[in-house]
Amino acid sequence: MIKKFLLLSLVVSQLTISCSSDESASETDQTLAEQIANIVKQPYSKLTPTEQKVKLESEANEMLVQLDKSKTSSAIEALENLTRLLDLSSVDIFSGKNENEVEDILNVSGVYGIYTWNNTGKKWTKTASTTELKFVFPAKESQTANNASFSSKAVSSDIKVKVVDTYDWQTDVEINDFFFLPLSADAVLTIDNVQAATFNQTAKYANGKEIPNEFAYKMSVNDGYAWEMSSTKATENTAKASLTYNGKNLIEFNSGSTAQIDALIDNDELVQYRGKANGLFKLMDNFVIVADMDLATQATDDAALEKTITYPNSPDYQSANADYKAYYTAENTYNQKYSEGHAASFNKNLKFILVSKKDGTKIADVVQHAEVVDSYNRELPVWNAKDKYWSYNGTGGTFVSKNYDEVLYLKFSDNTEVEMSAYFSEGFDKLTAKFEDFIAAFEK
Repeated sequence: MIKKFLLLSLVVSQLTISCSSDESASETDQTLAEQIANIVKQPYSKLTPTEQKVKLESEANEMLVQLDKSKTSSAIEALENLTRLLDLSSVDIFSGKNENEVEDILNVSGVYGIYTWNNTGKKWTKTASTTELKFVFPAKESQTANNASFSSKAVSSDIKVKVVDTYDWQTDVEINDFFFLPLSADAVLTIDNVQAATFNQTAKYANGKEIPNEFAYKMSVNDGYAWEMSSTKATENTAKASLTYNGKNLIEFNSGSTAQIDALIDNDELVQYRGKANGLFKLMDNFVIVADMDLATQATDDAALEKTITYPNSPDYQSANADYKAYYTAENTYNQKYSEGHAASFNKNLKFILVSKKDGTKIADVVQHAEVVDSYNRELPVWNAKDKYWSYNGTGGTFVSKNYDEVLYLKFSDNTEVEMSAYFSEGFDKLTAKFEDFIAAFEK
């Protein structure tokens, strides 16, 4: 479970800007590297793992209360219903060649039209427009009357993008869509003629590249939530994100990376372009996850692992000398070494630390161990000398095959290690489920 929670910190950097409203001036003046360096210097907490668990779940549940209020958000419910209707009856804002989703509306420019939901025919009816792209639809799934609208306007850049719409593998014919990326886009969601949410997006491009050098996005809903993100592509790439409720920080993410993004777009397998990355993931201005990652070295280590260990060759089923037990034993050894190698690479190149900002103490380091996560009995075949083949007749005995995986642990100051999935039990399970539901709603 907690692996998802850690990975969310990376996902949020791409989905969601802003610093906490009550952060001190001295902290905001520091670079990300300086903030991380100062946090890492903090002493470890003297609380026992059990005491720390109670404290952390209390922090998480405080955030859960705030996120739980999103269930009553009329804006989020309307966006979910718009997504449902687009799935039910697809529209094409690219002149009949493409099926589009809600996220496409802000990401294109120079396309117009008013699409009104026809509840009787269960389809969209298009009316021409030269000024806006607009959808008129019911705000709730249970409604039939069109009482909501989602309207967008954009200013085009000169970056023209080709998107593969359809591909016929039999004729090798490809049909493409073309559109211009926006310099800016603004959208408004209204429900019963009252503004329910606003969306603002800006981007700056250079050298004809599709990935913007600067990007900012903000979504504000009248229910009190604000979802922001920004990023800059440079020698050191940065990404910031925040989720607030009535001005109070719920989630904040700040990351930096030396990855060469343009080069990775051309060839994502060139590991030397992945560089290093670091980040801070804050929960309610207190609980912090510090990440310091050498992605290039990790990729190099993982590639070397692939060459160092090889999967055993299958036995010759036509040979009486085939040794299936030895093959299964070698297979177990391969699985173990492969998992141990990835865990060692993680512990060497990816540093994660859990920190209590309020207490000024480190809680624990995050480490990985290779462990058997599943095992099962396999029947061993016997050689049929008469017909010269191996058969499974139940007389050859069994062999225990083992599957390995990397398991995350919290390592405390006294070297005590506790598996994360056991440590963060019900409280964090509920938090993660709610957080994932919340992100899914905003993605729509």
